[in-house]
Amino acid sequence: MTDAPYTPPKVWVWDKENGGKFASINRPVAGATHEKVLPVGKHPFQLYSLATPNGQKVTIMLEELLALGHTGAEYDAWLIKIGDGDQFGSGFVEVNPNSKIPALMDRSGPKPIRVFESGAILLHLAEKFGAFIPTDAAGRAECLSWLFWQMGSAPYLGGGFGHFYAYAPEKFEYAINRFAMEVKRQMDVLDRRLAESEYLAGSVYTIADIAVWPWYGGLARGLLYGESGTFLDVASYKNVQRWTATIGARPAVKRGRIVNRVSGDPASQLHERHDAGDFDTRTQDKIAAPAV
Repeated sequence: MTDAPYTPPKVWVWDKENGGKFASINRPVAGATHEKVLPVGKHPFQLYSLATPNGQKVTIMLEELLALGHTGAEYDAWLIKIGDGDQFGSGFVEVNPNSKIPALMDRSGPKPIRVFESGAILLHLAEKFGAFIPTDAAGRAECLSWLFWQMGSAPYLGGGFGHFYAYAPEKFEYAINRFAMEVKRQMDVLDRRLAESEYLAGSVYTIADIAVWPWYGGLARGLLYGESGTFLDVASYKNVQRWTATIGARPAVKRGRIVNRVSGDPASQLHERHDAGDFDTRTQDKIAAPAV
């Protein structure tokens, strides 16, 4: 790296890796890099994912549906190791042409349906099972507004703040300050909303909470990006802390956040879903569970 000011060329050309933690898998084109058929299990839903915050949203949702007694929400969770480039295998790209986890195949009907992007998956499951989404017009609008707030906001937390604070090859004051300011503004948005409402969409727990919690609850608990919780003074957002603790205590959330998890104590990882409430905790490549 150099201290010389960077002058962008007239036309950008990818001629070197940009450094940082994920440099080896970053590229400016889409599509598969290798042939790899995805496995298919016996359950109605086939989930291909990893226990990142985005991955946790879907396993939490599936575990919540199972906790309500929706046996039709049984799923096989297959581990996609994004650090190894599994998301660029031909089978995965067929399910998600954007090569991002999570990706879901709904095989509950006569014809398999692919669903990609976490918000779309949450909405698909909520509508399919009639759960965790309000049925009245005002409640539904509020729920979807917060759901899509998360979709638009989290890139500033992850790809913005998280990248420059924790993953970039150098620390850039401007970039860190820019995104720290935005993340703190977002936390204030949440804190003000949760000062007047038990959950994001109102008095009931919905897919809006399921979408937001893995990212902003993870931040509030100090689980994202090393010492970022201290750096951003997350303890000062008292309403977010209350909401985070309430959701984190739910049994389905505890289970969902560790499906396809590959870090930490093996006892805190859930692998190979079979039937409702039945996981094998052996460490294998065939998996079912997300982590922060």
